[in-house]
Formats: sequence, C-alpha cells, structure tokens
Amino acid sequence: MLIPVFVMFVALSGFVHDGWRLAACGVFLVASATDWLDGYLARANDWVTPFGKIADPIADKALTGTALVLLSGYHLVPWWVTLVILVREIGITLMRFWVIRYGVIAASRGGKVKTVLQIGAIAWYLFPWPESMAAVGPWLMGAALVVTIVTGADYVVRVIALRRKGRRAAEGSTGA
Repeated sequence: MLIPVFVMFVALSGFVHDGWRLAACGVFLVASATDWLDGYLARANDWVTPFGKIADPIADKALTGTALVLLSGYHLVPWWVTLVILVREIGITLMRFWVIRYGVIAASRGGKVKTVLQIGAIAWYLFPWPESMAAVGPWLMGAALVVTIVTGADYVVRVIALRRKGRRAAEGSTGA
C-alpha cells in the first residue's frame, strides 16, 4: 500500500529536493520493515497462509522493482542492473508457482542477505548523501547484484530438485 506514496515522493523529489528524497527513503524503509515484520509475525504466530506464501514475495518484489525502475529512470542505476535483478526476481516468482504443488522452498540465508543488500543499496541511492559519499552506492548495488545472481542460481537448483522429487513421488503413488 505504500508503493504509490513512495513513487509520489520520488517524483516530487526529482532527485534534487532533499526533503522529498528523505521522505521517499523513509517510506521505502518503512515499507521494507513492515514486510519483514509481517513475515516474522506470521511465522512466530503460525499465521502462515497459502495466500501469504505467494503474496508476500510478490509485494516485496513490487517494492524493490519499483524502486529500481525509478532509480534507473533517474539515471542513478544502469538499466542493465535493474533488468538483471527484475528478471531474476520475476523468474523466481514464476518458479514458485511452477512447483507450488510439490512444496514451498523457504528463503535461504543467502536470499535474506540478498534482500538486505538490495534494500540497503536502494536506500543509499534514495538518501541525499553529500557528493563525497556518492561512490559508495555503486559498490553496494554491485554487491546486491552479485548476491542476487548467486542466490538466483541456487534457487533454480533447489526448484529443480523439488520438482524432480515431487514428480517421482507422484509417479510412485500412481504405480507408474
């Protein structure tokens, strides 16, 4: 629900008005924190639902994807970086649907590191740092990109294994 507010603050900032940039960064961080809190509460209180297993990752990807598109649109992050991350995120989401009848693959520790790095890098670009700090952003985004690619490959391997295991179990139960 905060994505439209975030987009509005980024647009109002034009990446030249520090107050609006701070507001956009704050909304982005609050939205990211509430996403984490929602997942934590669901797991801690056994409120995990099939809908939540699908909707939560999609909401997370919508927020980070929107932020990356905006950062690329304002020429702060190269488009190819945004495209690589978006293709990975959309691909993983589609794979979740592909294997959902066999089970859900929990987020790995690397996937959690990826999310923290992406959020950190995006927040870094949103915050109105002095010009002397600008060089840190590409390093953070580079780290996020590398971990995004590595964890994406790991997820593909785990999805293929889950699908094979599920198919073998299904074939065994039908006597094929």
